[in-house]
Parts: sequence; C-alpha cells; structure tokens
Amino acid sequence: MAKIHRLPSRSSLDPADTWDLAPLCASDAEWEKLYARLNRQIPRFARYRGRLGEGPQVLAECLKFDAAFDRLAERVGTYAHLRAAEDQTNSHCQAMVARYQNLATRAAEAASFIRPEILSLPKKTLDQYLTARELAPWRLVLKRILRFKPHTLPAREEALLAMQGEMAQAASHAFRQLLDADMKFGLVKDEKGELVELSNATFSKFMVSPERSVRKAAFHQYYAQFAAHEHTLAATLAGSVHKDVYYARVRGYGSSLEAALFPDNVPQTVYDNLIAQVRQHLPIVHRYYEVRRRKMKLRQIHHYDTYVPLPAGRQVRHTWDEAVNLIVDALAPLGEEYCQTLRRGLTTDRWCDRYPNLGKHSGAFSSGTYDAPPYILMNYHPEVLNDVFTLAHEAGHSMHTWYSARHQPYPYYGYVIFVAEVASTFNEELLSHHLLKQARDDRERAYLIGREIDDIRATIIRQTMFAEFEKQIHAMAEAGEPLTVQSLRATYRKLLEDYFGPQFVLDDELSLECLRIPHFYRAFYVYKYATGLSAAIALSQRVLHGGKQELDAYLGFLKAGCSKDPLDLLRDAGVDMETPQPVQTALTYFGQLVDELDMLL
Repeated sequence: MAKIHRLPSRSSLDPADTWDLAPLCASDAEWEKLYARLNRQIPRFARYRGRLGEGPQVLAECLKFDAAFDRLAERVGTYAHLRAAEDQTNSHCQAMVARYQNLATRAAEAASFIRPEILSLPKKTLDQYLTARELAPWRLVLKRILRFKPHTLPAREEALLAMQGEMAQAASHAFRQLLDADMKFGLVKDEKGELVELSNATFSKFMVSPERSVRKAAFHQYYAQFAAHEHTLAATLAGSVHKDVYYARVRGYGSSLEAALFPDNVPQTVYDNLIAQVRQHLPIVHRYYEVRRRKMKLRQIHHYDTYVPLPAGRQVRHTWDEAVNLIVDALAPLGEEYCQTLRRGLTTDRWCDRYPNLGKHSGAFSSGTYDAPPYILMNYHPEVLNDVFTLAHEAGHSMHTWYSARHQPYPYYGYVIFVAEVASTFNEELLSHHLLKQARDDRERAYLIGREIDDIRATIIRQTMFAEFEKQIHAMAEAGEPLTVQSLRATYRKLLEDYFGPQFVLDDELSLECLRIPHFYRAFYVYKYATGLSAAIALSQRVLHGGKQELDAYLGFLKAGCSKDPLDLLRDAGVDMETPQPVQTALTYFGQLVDELDMLL
C-alpha cells in the first residue's frame, strides 16, 4: 500500500522552525491588552476635529497622535495577520483579524476628517504651515496630502467611505478562505509512487516533478477544484473589480488604473510602456518555449511542462541551513552588516516561519513593522531550488524594512510596493550570479541559466500578462460590460494565446488560472514585479561591477523608505524607470540567455 504524506498540524511543528512573534507581541493575552488600548484611543481623534486651522501647533499635535496610533495599530494588526496566517482554519486567530479590521475601520472613520479639513484650509494658511517650525517633521506628509486635493471629498463623504473598510474587503476575504481553507485537492501519487497531499503549497512541487505523468495528473486534479467553484470565484473577483471601479469614480479619477498609480506618482506611461515592450519581445518568449519543447523531447508542450528544471531530471536539494548559507554568501557584495543581520534573522532570531503545515497561508511573504523584526512566511521545500530564490526574495523585502526602520522616522519608513519589488528581486539576481560563477560544468550552467530564464519569464513576462488582464477587466467593468465566468475566461484565454504563442498547447483548464491569483485582489499591483526585476537587473550589475559609490547608492535606496517618490528613489539608485531602457535591457538579456541555453543543451 502506498505511503501517504500529509501536511503536519501546526501544533506538531518544532518551534525552531517557526517565527518568534514575541518581539511583536508576547502572547494573545498581551495582544488583547494592546487591542483594548488602541480601541480606547479612537475617541481621542475627535479632540482635533474642526481645530486644524487654529495654528501649526494644533495640526502638529494631531499628526503626531495619528502617527502614534498608526504605529501601535501596525503592531496589533500585523500580529493578528501573522497568527491567522499560521493556520487559516484557526477560528480564534481569524476572529482576531476580523476584530482588528473592525477596529481599523472605526479608526479610519474617526480620523477621516483630517485630510479634507487640511485641504479645506485657505492657501495662505497652508503656505504658512509648510514653513512652520512645528510642522517641519510633517512637511513631506503635508505636501503629499495636498496632491490629493482634487480627489478628496468633504468630511461627511470621507467618513462614509471610511465606514466601508470592512465591507470593501469582503470579496478578498471570501476568496482567501475558499482558496486556503475550504478547497480540498485530494492526493496525488508522486514519482516515487507515494501518495502526497495536493494543496496550494505543494502544487509548485508537483510542477517540477521529472515525471510528466505526475505533473499532468496534479495539474488537472488541481484545476478541477477551480472548475468546481468557478462561478463563486468569478463572483469574488468581479466584486473586487467593481469595488476598485467604485472608489475610483467616487474620488474623481479617470479610471481605476489612474487611481491605483496616483499615490506613487507614477504616470500611466510606465504601465503602458511595460506592456508594449513585453509584447514587442514576445517572439523571443515563444522561441524559448520551442527550445524547451525540443530539449525535453516533447511532441507538444503544455503549461505543466514549463516549470520542471532543465536539464530534465536534475535534482538540487538544500536544507534550510544550506539555503541560508548560500544566500548570505551570494549577498556578500552588500557588506557585512547586511549579511550578518540577515543570517541572524533567518536562524537564531527566528524571523521566518519555514515549512508548510495544515491550513497555513499559501505562498510566501514578508511582513515588517517599525518596532519588531521583519517577519517572513515560507512554505519551504528543500528539493525545490526556486524556494531558495523565494527565500532570498523575501529576505530582500525584510532587509529593506530593517534598513528603512533604522534610518527614517516612522512616517517615512514605509516604502511602497513599487520599490519593494526592486529590493527583493535584486537579491535573486545576486543569488543567480553567485550560482553561475560556481557552476562546475556546462550541464550545471545550463540548469542555472534555465532557472534564471524561468525567473525572468515568471516575473516580467507572466506578471505583465497579469497586468494586462487587470487593465482589460477593469476597463470592461468601467464600460458596463458584465464580468462573468465566460467573459473572464475568454479574456484570459486570448492573453494566454498571445503570450504563449501558436505552437503552445493550451489546456482548457488554464483559463481558470485567472480565478486563482491572489494578487488580483490588490488591483494593479503585479506590474510592479515586472518593473522591479527590470530595475533590479540594472542595479545588481551596477553593484557587482561598480565600487563603493554604487554600493552606497543602493544601500541609500534601502535606507530611504518613502522619503522621496519611488521613481526619484530609483533614479538616485541609478535607474530611470520612466524610460523604456530598463525593460528593453532585461528582455534583451532574456534573449541572450535563451540563445546560450540552446547552445549548451
């Protein structure tokens, strides 16, 4: 009888393999005290209502109180979120998240007067405030608030919007519960003949199996569950899109895309240029799939054939400690402080929750705060090299937070996603460079080049396809077109045909992929992966081939938080994302890698 491998329960894990949340909050009991303290502070916002025009001292006190409240709320909310991520079926922790979301909604309602009241002040008063000594620490905060003047409503309307906070998350929350808790994918027999539980966490492991029959079976069995829930999933995605459209219209933006780009001060040309550049280079992507098909000796290539490492059958295994050592060695160009801090975080200081368990949040993420370590959630598999790269990626986020929190005051430490994806993919580039330097023969070099090709394909090509899908379905909703299972799948199918090319066999189930991507519930987020890696390729080459000046510029970028707009931060680091050059360079590099892979194999 075949041995059955099931995911362990949370309670059975070795504590050394889990994160230590004590620096954030010592226990659930302490969380209750902090929650109560935060709850008691909400009414204190009212003492500033209607008084922000009295003088710079009053406004400074209000902004200071708001920042202090937000800082404590960051701890309370992050602890609840991380505890819930440990096991999505833990109703106590899910309740903690729900309670925090309710508190955050009430706090947002209580504080909703601040921005419209500031924006209602006479220009003469605002000019005086911008030069007042008391408001010097808040000058950039004020300037950024003033940017939103055309999109800020009167106080009553802002309060109504703030009251919708919990409701606005309903579609996303329903999706996550369905995906991580309710959907059951059954068992699949692996290449060793052992029955292994199929889940969101283990699906990627099956996709790198050297046995095509295993990959095919896992692919079809996995997507069968999405087919069984396609109407519910389409409804939750449509609900999230309609939420985006609603808020954009209410605030007077021309589109939901414009609304999403506005806070980062990123022009739409950056988004559109990314799509245009990737589409221009799609023939190179199609050529790669043909190279892969030939090297795998396949008559036809399917989606479940695109993740198995090349050369086929090569096994690379890294224990957790081996992965940490490898990553730290690869990041040596970033200096001793960076590397030693990260090593302690991934080992003795227990920043990271390492392995899959029953009910655990799928995928990986970094979640940092100003007052506690920048935690990392992983679902690490020692036999999957991509998981080593994922760890390096999340470590990039966490070290970005670590540097930011130590060099910026609280209001300016929280960097935006646009630059976050540079810090994470930069680490992947250094890791890839390090491994290629160590390659012992052509076969190993081909394997590593194949992995880097797949990384660029996943991070630039695939995420751009996602970004184009988001743009299209939001435009459909804005035009009054219904978002149904049929329309969503048809839209996604056309993109699959364009991006994978005419020689690629598209299984019908693959159009269901659009219903399983969590990032679609944070609209217009995924394009930042593509722009991030494009910038990271350029910046990593500057650091690797430069000197102290280039390294200092990059570390300065990590330390800068959100003290400047993201495009300006990247220009200071050495790359201009308003030009097509970084994306062109990355895709030219992709083509060179494809040519070398074809030659080596």
